[in-house]
Amino acid sequence: MNAPGLRSLAPLVAPGILVAATGVGAGDLVTASIAGSRVGTAVLWAAVVGGAIKWTLNEGIARWQMATGTTLLDGWVTRLPGWVQAVFMAYFFMWTLMVGGALVNACGVAGAAILPLGDPTTSKIIWGAAHSIAGILLVRAGGFRLFERVMALCTGCLFVGVPITAVLLGPDWGAVARGIAVPSIPAGGLPWTLAVLGGVGGTVTLMSYGYWIREKGRSGESGARMCRIDLAVAYSLTALFGLAMVLIGTRIQVEGQGTGIAVALADQLGLVLGPAGRWVFLAGFWGAVFSSLLGVWQSAPYLFADFVALRRRAAGGGAGPAAPTDLSQTAAYRGYVVTIGVVSLPLLWFSVTQIQLVYGVLGAMFMPFLAVTLLVLNNRTDWVGARFRNGARVNAVLVAIVVVFAVMGALQLSNRMPSFGG
Repeated sequence: MNAPGLRSLAPLVAPGILVAATGVGAGDLVTASIAGSRVGTAVLWAAVVGGAIKWTLNEGIARWQMATGTTLLDGWVTRLPGWVQAVFMAYFFMWTLMVGGALVNACGVAGAAILPLGDPTTSKIIWGAAHSIAGILLVRAGGFRLFERVMALCTGCLFVGVPITAVLLGPDWGAVARGIAVPSIPAGGLPWTLAVLGGVGGTVTLMSYGYWIREKGRSGESGARMCRIDLAVAYSLTALFGLAMVLIGTRIQVEGQGTGIAVALADQLGLVLGPAGRWVFLAGFWGAVFSSLLGVWQSAPYLFADFVALRRRAAGGGAGPAAPTDLSQTAAYRGYVVTIGVVSLPLLWFSVTQIQLVYGVLGAMFMPFLAVTLLVLNNRTDWVGARFRNGARVNAVLVAIVVVFAVMGALQLSNRMPSFGG
């Protein structure tokens, strides 16, 4: 493809690339690599199906927005009982703290691995704080275009470094093909299969996509078609990342806990592939964790600002001003950017074992909640119209998502799902 063609393609897939980069983080890296180490290539199919699950959910979010011109959060507030928004916002505030703590710790580990500054704990704290502050400044001062450019850099590190590392390790390609094409669950491998199935691709960050496609001005049926294309690109990359991490885990013995596993993996890769292999993987790891941090710092405030605007309108009996078209310029948005970056910092002084556990439980709870609301909202012809209504196949997938993630939540609450700390 020629250069002009690439330039015309980039705006089409940009929001999908953003959601892929934000959704893939250190927890996904840890989960997939240990799954590969424990149960081998048999779980590769789960990374592919997991990408398809996240595509279905995000396509439903986008379809609601293309049909109604409103965000999914708007639909929850105006179309569903009041307890739905109350439950979600309570969840959202807890999620903000947990994901923020996990991300600043992960960025601290990545920075300390690349350039140590003193002892490991001090180095992690310094680098974690530096990444959080950098995220605040980039979001507050840089605007959406700079955000896209920095995310593109991180995405390049992530989706090039990790797959290249997997290929250089020389996996058994016959076993890879069987692991993708023939779904199976090895003995004792159900928790790991579910962890790969649901772990790669984000949770609440799926809702960020609606605000990014609003930045692009998408609407109607043409917008829905564009969303399906760029989400297909996004979750193909997400699945590729999951596959690569499982393959790395099958070739390198993975031991330890938390994001420190990534450093141990890099050291072992250095023994097998040499210093270049170690640095390629570390670049991919840094791309994964900083893109997630920057994506959350930029997108989570949209949800808060949207909620504030919707509540103000509701308080005026629905007669108040509509939600601002540019939420990023509101005081609620700007304030929440600083809040998420600052409240996460004290967690750098603590082990993230319990943070990761609570974050995992929260993620398992959100997916069935999201699927159920999409079953309700997108099946009402009087709300979305016949052209945007769920088909039978989509409804079947959404019901399956509710069942799968309910099982994951039950296993997590009974302490039978893998959880990781640092």
